Amino acid sequence: MTKWFNVGKVVNTHGVRGEVRVISSTDFADERFAKGAKLYLEHKDFNEKLLLKVASHRQHKNFDLLTFENYHNINDVVAFKGGVLQVDEKQLSELDEEEFYYHEIIGCDVETDQGEAIGKVKEILATGANDVWVIQRRNGGKDLLVPYIEQVVKEVDIKEKRVVIHLMEGLE
Repeated sequence: MTKWFNVGKVVNTHGVRGEVRVISSTDFADERFAKGAKLYLEHKDFNEKLLLKVASHRQHKNFDLLTFENYHNINDVVAFKGGVLQVDEKQLSELDEEEFYYHEIIGCDVETDQGEAIGKVKEILATGANDVWVIQRRNGGKDLLVPYIEQVVKEVDIKEKRVVIHLMEGLE
């Protein structure tokens, strides 16, 4: 069974020439949205995923603007609004050591370097300077926001789905 990974969400159209406005959810936008790249659109109104081939990509403000081969005007792409762009697991590339895909981190158990269980990573926010990991606390308390920086994230074990952090003053 194929595993699918979200790389962006189509939030609107842009202009009249078939361009769509995408909020990216990938660290590899240049690779995922490169001319000729294959993406699959999953949409609640479609019975199955729609294969799309990127014709162009550019950035505008906080959005990635894409056009797709054989979709040349707004009427062709307006139905894509609200859809999620995905790649399958075969399209994932190998990462360097100490680099991780979001799906590998989300769901990991988090504990302090003192051995105290904190909770699970439920979301990752890309803030620009560094990612922020949102930890859902075990005790049901307010979510903990942890910057992915060397001083805080001490160990990541993908195989064991475990993350060790150092709670710096002010993070608790």
